[in-house]
Amino acid sequence: MNNLRVVMAQQGFEIGDISGNVQKIIQLTQAAFQDQQVDLLLFPELCLIGYPPEDLLLRPSLKLRINEAIELLLQANLPCAIVIGVPMTIDGQLFNSAICISENKIIHQYHKQCLPNYQVFDEKRYFTMGEQSSVFEFKGVMFSLLICEDIWLDEPIIKAKDLGAQVVLTLNASPFHLNRVAQRLKRIEVIAKQHELIVFYVNGHYAQDELVFDGASFVVNQQGQLTHSCDQFVDVMAIVDLSVNKKAKINQVDVLKNGSTAKELSLMQSLHQALVLGLKSYVNKNGFPGIVLGLSGGIDSGLSLAIAVDALGADRVHAVMMPFEYTSEMSIKDAKEQADLLGVKFDIVPIVDIYESTYKTLQPVLGLDQPGVTEQNLQSRIRGVMLMAISNKTGSMVLTTGNKSEMAVGYATLYGDMCGGYNALKDVPKTLVFELSRFLNTIKPSIPARVIERPPSAELAPDQKDEDTLPPYEILDAIIEFYVEQDLSAEEIVEQGFEKETVYWVCKQIDRNEFKRQQSAEGVRITPRGFGKDRRYPITHKWIAGI
Repeated sequence: MNNLRVVMAQQGFEIGDISGNVQKIIQLTQAAFQDQQVDLLLFPELCLIGYPPEDLLLRPSLKLRINEAIELLLQANLPCAIVIGVPMTIDGQLFNSAICISENKIIHQYHKQCLPNYQVFDEKRYFTMGEQSSVFEFKGVMFSLLICEDIWLDEPIIKAKDLGAQVVLTLNASPFHLNRVAQRLKRIEVIAKQHELIVFYVNGHYAQDELVFDGASFVVNQQGQLTHSCDQFVDVMAIVDLSVNKKAKINQVDVLKNGSTAKELSLMQSLHQALVLGLKSYVNKNGFPGIVLGLSGGIDSGLSLAIAVDALGADRVHAVMMPFEYTSEMSIKDAKEQADLLGVKFDIVPIVDIYESTYKTLQPVLGLDQPGVTEQNLQSRIRGVMLMAISNKTGSMVLTTGNKSEMAVGYATLYGDMCGGYNALKDVPKTLVFELSRFLNTIKPSIPARVIERPPSAELAPDQKDEDTLPPYEILDAIIEFYVEQDLSAEEIVEQGFEKETVYWVCKQIDRNEFKRQQSAEGVRITPRGFGKDRRYPITHKWIAGI
């Protein structure tokens, strides 16, 4: 009986940095062999160019660059076999592929058969569907390669089994959303047991614009039992040993349970880490020295500040309170208390004089009507101008702080509080904003208790509260989930027990505020359908939400 050592490289690879990714693959392979005497190293989907590369795949030089990169790997005298994800052009057709390199040769290649074209995925825009199943022998084991979506449909796995596969290696770029880890594991446990296959599931760990890839790689044996799993949100080189019994007529392969299983994260832990990774990655990869945000003394900006400090460190975060005559002393005090608590730079920049000067200049145009939404939005837009001036001078990115509930119904000011380069809370419903804020305070003091407990208010008018304009957030968030994430009609939502007038109002606001969302900052996706790559609605339309 011999052992065959496989390592899952749960790592991140930069979009478009083909030469850098090649060097990373070489370095990781050499280090893994030197430290662990690895036989086979398994990397994530499209690791050579990064995922999702989007329209970089349409660049005329893609084929040349990929071929040069593969040649570098073939010439690198790698000490063990590797399986990597690559975009391969063959006879003018582009495939989402995996190749196995061993002893300076490509010993096997596979083209993804199932191309996802839903939610955040656009693979049919770029790739040709593969037609051939994948089985190859390596050191006495019959391996099959599958790529991400392949494992969610039955046909590719059945074909691999029929061709004699014993171990399935799946390369993945599976984006995070809440409860996603359990969904992946449940699927693999079922098919591994049903087809009596060992299944490796390696997933990347990184963030790219709105998408977060959480890792959480794992192995399931032929009995459908989890034998190895990797922590979420960390880089891991996970060792998995297979035993190969060469005395059997057909070599018997088993997983040696010498690895560890990861500690499961709670919903709030995974949400927090996803938001931190998304913000940290975006700021650092785009070369910003730090962030600046408007700290109002409210819960959204308070949570955003706490996340920013966890992502970047206090020395890279600048909080600015911009009070107006409707801003309460409580808000100013709470904002300063939180800034001091977290150790960030804090400035108070009053906007009363700027507002009065601007309003006076506009008075001949605006007329003498009673103050209303126009005057409220003017306050918000002045604050946006202040933050952008600081951003221009310092180079720091403006972090905007609106949540999914507000973005859904347009309870935000275009070019005002929506002004910014990134939004950590863009896909976080208000009810989760409260829950996450309370959770962070159980880890360490992060947000003053009064900020969480007081009724939310934009403080753009006297005694203003969010619920003067919006339904209670528990109701609003439930309707948003049904309409946006589950695609229920307004009538179907009413049948769930909600008041008809409220449901129709919310659905109408969601539909009519698409123009705002399409001009909003990028933000971390944490639900199955966020306002970004997931949901592509026309701005101008006559659709009726009722049916």
